[in-house]
Amino acid sequence: MAMIHQTTVTPGKLEMLAEWLPKQDWFRPGGGELARAGGFRLDDPAGEVGIEVYVVTDDRAAYLVPMAYRGAPLEGAPEGALIGVTEHGVLGTRWFYDAEQDPVAHAQFAELLAGRAVPQHQDESDTVDDTVAVAAAPEGAAVTVTLRRELTPAGEPAPGEVVAGYTAPDGSAARAVFLTAGA
Repeated sequence: MAMIHQTTVTPGKLEMLAEWLPKQDWFRPGGGELARAGGFRLDDPAGEVGIEVYVVTDDRAAYLVPMAYRGAPLEGAPEGALIGVTEHGVLGTRWFYDAEQDPVAHAQFAELLAGRAVPQHQDESDTVDDTVAVAAAPEGAAVTVTLRRELTPAGEPAPGEVVAGYTAPDGSAARAVFLTAGA
């Protein structure tokens, strides 16, 4: 399981996202300053890639922005996949990518939707996040991962969905579908 370090990251995640998000076609600019609003982590079985399912809000919307971070650049990364490069106080230089475009993170999303990966707490080492509800895709079904980039409050997950909590722009607690499995 991933070790969470209490240290500095420069530039910070919100600083990087403030530059990267306006370039995404699913982002609605003009909503004000970004705030961290929730999420969870997934473990890379090889222990090389950090995977954080991150939620940010502005004044009018909540966005799912999963990030994968690595100790070296991702070879063959698609154009626009790099969110930014940071200096981590313990681990050194880290390259942050849009996790939807990172093969290790994408594989772990599929494992989560199949019920084989365990969501971890965003801020605590070795701690399962039992607030994340996973309704696994049917056994043997091919899983095509779809991320819900703009979050809309929802109830319990249907088969092939992951539902988790976040803080809505108005400050209330909300839950939404983060990931779905399509055929």
